[in-house]
Amino acid sequence: MKLGLIIPHSCLLPSSSCFCLRFLPPVDNNLNLSFPVGQRQVKLRVIPVICSKSKLLQSNLMEPGAEMVNKRNLYSPIEPYNSGSLKVSDIHTLYWEQSGKPDGHPVVFLHGGPGGGTAPSNRRVFDPEFYRIILFDQRGAGKSTPHACLEENTTWDLVNDIEKLREHLKIPEWQVFGGSWGSTLALAYSQTHPDKVTGLVLRGIFMLRKKEIDWFYEGGAAAIYPDAWEQFRNLIPENERGGFVDAYHKRLNSDDLETQYAAARAWTKWEMMTSYLRPNNENILKAEDDKFSLAFARIENHYFVNKGFFPSDSYLLDNVDKIRHIKTTIVQGRYDVCCPMMSAWDLHKAWPEAELKIVDDAGHSANEAGIAAELVVANEKMKALMG
Repeated sequence: MKLGLIIPHSCLLPSSSCFCLRFLPPVDNNLNLSFPVGQRQVKLRVIPVICSKSKLLQSNLMEPGAEMVNKRNLYSPIEPYNSGSLKVSDIHTLYWEQSGKPDGHPVVFLHGGPGGGTAPSNRRVFDPEFYRIILFDQRGAGKSTPHACLEENTTWDLVNDIEKLREHLKIPEWQVFGGSWGSTLALAYSQTHPDKVTGLVLRGIFMLRKKEIDWFYEGGAAAIYPDAWEQFRNLIPENERGGFVDAYHKRLNSDDLETQYAAARAWTKWEMMTSYLRPNNENILKAEDDKFSLAFARIENHYFVNKGFFPSDSYLLDNVDKIRHIKTTIVQGRYDVCCPMMSAWDLHKAWPEAELKIVDDAGHSANEAGIAAELVVANEKMKALMG
């Protein structure tokens, strides 16, 4: 029997997938098929289940020369079992929530931006039967108040907030998970409080160095996305285009609210248009939400203008020794334009003990299938270590 199988590129996920095929002749239930796809080996086996009079085949992606890797899709959506607010200063109050297993291993999720806020989908990379999942919105973001506030909003304020939340929830130590800006904050927090961190899962590494900011906001990424860059650039007059971060800072802090909104929409749209390997219209439309865009753009820009509030450009790299002993996995999309792979590579070279997983067919977003699957795998490995 000859079998022809066409799998669209979008289906090549590093996770379990099902293919339902129709065979004309009778098929042996013990049939096993194997064929290469790029650098991986796809294995198919027939399972004796009827699916529209077809045989159902289960596929699993194999690493070359490796045993079957337990790569899973995202966990099912869940709701928090409790939530609350935590006043962390005279100005700021943070929203927090917990989901999953109340007596499970605690993990804190650090969202991106800064200013991006959390989303229900963030819970889904964690096994809810093992993890006590803590999400919170950082100062000025999401459901935290006051909205889009820049006062008393620095990296070190956020590091202190994480500790206050840990103490408030009576958690002795926890796993830390962060992507994009969340990876920046995860590194800063773990280097400050290494004794409180049981493990790190980092995605889309960003260390807020000048070369990273210049790449994305001063014309580097424009070589790949000239169409999206043109929209970002055109808001700024030609005589101010020598420094886009500063030019946007002026508008995002204007006394005129509509000027702030226009700048926020343009700033946010640039990032939303470049964060997926393939354009995602739903993601791009986030830029039209003025409440989201204002917090996202104002807070991001505020941190970038202030160089992340770090004492030196290479601060996070220079302090890797403080966390070298912590079990860590880095997940990085090879074609990440927002946080290019050079940063993950620099971090891995300084910290070879950290495992680096490169997703060859992905950009920046944690919602891309390949990245999401590797994040689930990373958390599964952490589970095995923590028993």
